[in-house]
Amino acid sequence: MANYETQLVSLVVPFYNESDALQSFFTRVLPILESIPATHFEIVCINDGSTDDTLPRLVEMARRDARIRVIDLTRNFGKEAALTAGIDEAAGDAVIPIDADLQDPPELIPTLVLRWRQGADVVLAQRARRTSDSLLKRVTAAAYYRVHNHLSDLKIPENVGDFRLMDRAVVNALKQLPERHRFMKGLFAWVGFHTVTVQYERMPRAAGKSKFSGWRLWNLALEGITSFSSVPLRSWTYLGTFIAMLAFCYGMYIVARTLILGVDVPGYASVLSLLLFFGGVQLIGLGVVGEYIGRIYDEAKGRPIYLVKRRYQERRPHGRAAGNGRVISLVAGKRN
Repeated sequence: MANYETQLVSLVVPFYNESDALQSFFTRVLPILESIPATHFEIVCINDGSTDDTLPRLVEMARRDARIRVIDLTRNFGKEAALTAGIDEAAGDAVIPIDADLQDPPELIPTLVLRWRQGADVVLAQRARRTSDSLLKRVTAAAYYRVHNHLSDLKIPENVGDFRLMDRAVVNALKQLPERHRFMKGLFAWVGFHTVTVQYERMPRAAGKSKFSGWRLWNLALEGITSFSSVPLRSWTYLGTFIAMLAFCYGMYIVARTLILGVDVPGYASVLSLLLFFGGVQLIGLGVVGEYIGRIYDEAKGRPIYLVKRRYQERRPHGRAAGNGRVISLVAGKRN
């Protein structure tokens, strides 16, 4: 660890239509970061194609406070891309992703920093309970973690979101991962490093509403499974083999029965039912294969994960020019 007196805390904050929560976020976070002993900080805000007045309000905040920078993306690239942009822009020796809706309490940041100073490379913030979520969301989230961790060799910690602290070594490892389809929770877990966990109570949103619809949550779940497991593909090999064996056994039974009892009138309803059933099974299998092929197609095109339109910055925060201090970067925000 470097000398604490030269530490610089950098907040990298992606926002997507969070105008209502913007002032509350800064009002609550700034005093907390200022309270961390013997540190400086900057705030890097990522505007992920907001359609409300989030961008002008962020720019005004940057003009009033030199510790705030704004990175404006060319359009809305989505939660994972915006989080990637924030991590790429972070110059710090530690990065803390956090949502701007204040459901993840910024009061936990000093504890994360303390555990990092004690030697942890990654400090996970784990929700002790999900009482602020609906019953349906709690049930589906628990089911997703069980399914993902059963299908994938990579285990994702349950009830852990993007809110965590990562050392600069972890951040550098993440920046080496080139994939375009990004499931950040999985990438965080994939890089490894020494990890400790801190529990907290998740709060209701401070303002605004969630940008995650049920459909987008479903797509994110598919992204996580297809990014870190090939079991859905392999399962169709086993299913096809099993069905082929059943069909062979049934065919042998029909031949034997015909030789012994003669030919009977075929059952058209049962044949039609079997055709529809196996046709549906084949279409499901093609859909699973299509999910993987679509991701291969996107990766092969090699498009950038995001594009930056403009950077708004008054000046670099005091204390970083010397280049010998440690930086804590807070990546925050709520995107689609």
